[in-house]
Amino acid sequence: MVSLSSHFRSTNYYLNRNNNSHHNHNYRIKHCVSCSVQPTQTNIKVVINGASKEIGRAAVEAVTKARGMELAGAVDICHVGEDIGQVCGMEEPLEIPIINDLTMVLGSISQSKGAGVVVDFTDPSSVYDNVKQVTAFGMRSVVHVPRMQLDTVAALSAFCDKATMVSTKNLVGVLVAPTLSIGSILLQQAAISASFHYRNVEIVESKANANMLSKKNKDWIAGEQDLPSVDANQIAKNLSNLGQIYNREDASTDVLARGQVLGDGIRVHSLVLPGLPSSTTVHFSAPGEIYSIKHDITNVQCLMPGLLLAIRKVVRLKVPSFVHSISFFFHQFIPTLSSLQNLVYGLEKFL
Repeated sequence: MVSLSSHFRSTNYYLNRNNNSHHNHNYRIKHCVSCSVQPTQTNIKVVINGASKEIGRAAVEAVTKARGMELAGAVDICHVGEDIGQVCGMEEPLEIPIINDLTMVLGSISQSKGAGVVVDFTDPSSVYDNVKQVTAFGMRSVVHVPRMQLDTVAALSAFCDKATMVSTKNLVGVLVAPTLSIGSILLQQAAISASFHYRNVEIVESKANANMLSKKNKDWIAGEQDLPSVDANQIAKNLSNLGQIYNREDASTDVLARGQVLGDGIRVHSLVLPGLPSSTTVHFSAPGEIYSIKHDITNVQCLMPGLLLAIRKVVRLKVPSFVHSISFFFHQFIPTLSSLQNLVYGLEKFL
């Protein structure tokens, strides 16, 4: 069913009663009403995959409150059958049960009008198959799965290129966002600007706990600490890509207490203590001055403006695109991906 909106406007017509122009003009007013009917813009239908996670629950609430969006489905392996509104602690149930079958959810909404977006909060091992399913149903994808391997990113980009060649009518839109924090992206951009003026830089980060993850047989299991963080690694890569050598006066790496060296001499110090906020600070120095840039994350709500921005932008891509928000200088420091014609970057392009 097509939703229509009507616009009414009144028009006054002045009619001359006398045909003889030499006589005095006597006018009679005739009132008319005209009506124009225009189709209203349909909401973006959003499916949250990984809906019972903390970030998934926050996304459900953000989407239900956002203008121009509606929650169309919730997918997870936990709380199956429960109402996602109740799982999120909302005042009223949303009458949308959590389902553990993504294909079933996509099939139920694929025939409806309007654009559809699936937000993927799952894990690196299932992202590729999820994006394939979403694309097959003619919908777009926003993927926020930190620590995705570059081979997965390359495989997704190749898939988007292939899907575009098979059917030019089905525009493929995929955004892979290692971070959805607008503040984090602004921090990275500010660090790039500062690096042109300073040659000494160190990164200090803190978090309440270190995620223990490692990859074995394509599965993620307990193991290696998730340090340095994605943000710290990204900042170091961005600055190293500028072709400068930092901290020349303190180039020795023998003292472990001086931190881990990333890129071209950039030191990273990671603090892990219960109760600490997730924080990243970049310190620059020059003779007589210190310039520090800091970004703190206190809860998952800070990611929601970036998520809503990503959803709105990914449905407006005019050409088949694979968007990867891995770095401001992504093409230059990852040559294996720079030749991919369908590769665009990133969430910072939408700010």
